[in-house]
Amino acid sequence: MNDRSLSIAFQTDKPLSEYGELARSAETWGFDTISVYNDMLYQPAWLPLLEVARSTSRARIGVAAVNPFTCHPINIAGHIALIDEASGGRTYLGLARGGWLDFIGVHPQQPVQALREAFACIRHLLSGNTAPLEQELYPLAGGDTLRWKITCANLPLLLGSWGLKTIQACHSMVNEIKLGGSANPAIVPHYRLQLDTMGNTRDLGIVMGAVTVIDEDGQAARALAKQEMALYLPVVAKLDQTLQIEPGILQGVTAAVAAYDFASAGRFISDELLAAFALAGTPEDIITQTEALFAAGASRVEFGTPHGLSAASGLRLLGEKVLPAFKR
Repeated sequence: MNDRSLSIAFQTDKPLSEYGELARSAETWGFDTISVYNDMLYQPAWLPLLEVARSTSRARIGVAAVNPFTCHPINIAGHIALIDEASGGRTYLGLARGGWLDFIGVHPQQPVQALREAFACIRHLLSGNTAPLEQELYPLAGGDTLRWKITCANLPLLLGSWGLKTIQACHSMVNEIKLGGSANPAIVPHYRLQLDTMGNTRDLGIVMGAVTVIDEDGQAARALAKQEMALYLPVVAKLDQTLQIEPGILQGVTAAVAAYDFASAGRFISDELLAAFALAGTPEDIITQTEALFAAGASRVEFGTPHGLSAASGLRLLGEKVLPAFKR
């Protein structure tokens, strides 16, 4: 992947009919990649992603990210193969442990091993390999494989993880590592240093993706971003070792989110703290934050939902005001 790549990600909470138009707009503006999420309690990514595939012709598309605990790797492989066919070979696949699994009583006991084996299982199936795959969690008996023509054996893979043990286990199998929910430039060189100690990772891209709210009214954009990122802050804040956050702030945000009071949760978050976890403010603010992430070593920056005070205005401002600053 080229350095300084810009992508946009959509939450799967929309009428199915809307994804195609959103994707067409994003491609017209010039985004290199269009992603969809696969978060717990939202729509599964596959049908929205199919609409994205059918409505675009140039942009790379993909899911960031699926977990192998609620969707078996054989189903993931089948889904992404069909999406790749529909897109004409423009698809990538992201895997992650996933959040909020406790809602359905799922508590992975071997998440690092599971992710590594899931990548191996998916790659084995997409390659048409009929040999047995001897693994503990996701084995394949051999003698057969997916029973239709697959054309994406070398599909680019992404790992969504902050965990160094997980990255160590999977880095040789993937093309990108995504540090989701962060806009903190300080963590990029930290992770690049860690990756360099693992060996053979120079071409491994680091993707930074975060809640994004852009508007000409920067204060209004930041106010909304605080409410939007409150859901993710208690999860992601524990992962960023470069930040020290007062326990009372996290406790207040966590309690407010548990009560679905996102307005109150947002009031615990300062502008300075917001800047580490979200891309928020005026177009000039977003450009400055994005430039800092690239300067720190990120290969791709992904603008996450909700994009603006409205989805349409956010997409337009990102396309009109932000992308040109990086396409010159």
